[in-house]
Amino acid sequence: MIAVLAGGVGAARFLAGLVRAVGPGEEVTAVVNTGDDLELHGLHVSPDVDTVTYTLAGLVDPVNGWGIAGDSFEVLAALEQLGAPTWFRLGDRDLATHLYRTSRLRSGASLSAVTAELAARRGVRARILPMSDDPVRTRVKLAGGEEVEFQEYFVRRQHAVAVAGVRYAGALEASPAPGVLEALTSADLVVVAPSNPVLSIGPILAVPGIADLLERRRQEVVAISPIVAGRALKGPAARLLVELGSEASVVGIARALRRIAGTLVVDEADADLAPAIEAEGVACVVTATVMESVEVAARLACAVLEAGAARA
Repeated sequence: MIAVLAGGVGAARFLAGLVRAVGPGEEVTAVVNTGDDLELHGLHVSPDVDTVTYTLAGLVDPVNGWGIAGDSFEVLAALEQLGAPTWFRLGDRDLATHLYRTSRLRSGASLSAVTAELAARRGVRARILPMSDDPVRTRVKLAGGEEVEFQEYFVRRQHAVAVAGVRYAGALEASPAPGVLEALTSADLVVVAPSNPVLSIGPILAVPGIADLLERRRQEVVAISPIVAGRALKGPAARLLVELGSEASVVGIARALRRIAGTLVVDEADADLAPAIEAEGVACVVTATVMESVEVAARLACAVLEAGAARA
């Protein structure tokens, strides 16, 4: 079994490649960030969980990497006419997911149970686990001192404002969702997907028990850098690392993840930084990491599996 820590579009694309790369009898378990969950229009929205689910179900909008391909926005247009906030775009078919999730949660079902139901009904092969059934919310402190919810920073302000700090509200009181620790313990290989280390992986590691477990398994954990040639392919990872006092490079990623990952996979554009990564105590594997198609993602997954086998 392969376990993957996941959050964001890059992680979803990697998971699609991984599912294609492994044999039909091989189980893939995704432990997905829920720190960016929010309540909107009275509905519980789980953006990272849904992006992973839609991608693995073949439903995702290929242009954005999130949402459902070909979705309409009639409800959003009507909400706008009524004066409701519409900065967070929810398509009509996407709304069905949130309506179902919210109804089930209010009836007493857990987030992990509802996630499993949604994945199964969409024919997803992989097992998708939210990192916790308890509420953990990423809060972003802006350079001016204001603290805002994650989606306020990421979507409404388009992550264009400087950041002074990030915290994961509720993390210390949370527990890993059922099956998370078991999956991370029994997995033949644990992969940290190419996700923002602060905004996507950080909330997962903040849930008590997860980081400690991975630290004990460090040699069997392979991370993929979300930074290529000093830039993030999507999102604010590069700028955020600098704003928080780190380095926007694969070396910065190695430093951020070296406690839990014994190997870092980097793109060919960063091959010259392999010695600097290894100086941080992290083995380095160089391969093509820019996932322009699911076929390229599958080749990346094969390289990651080979790296894991070499460290076993």
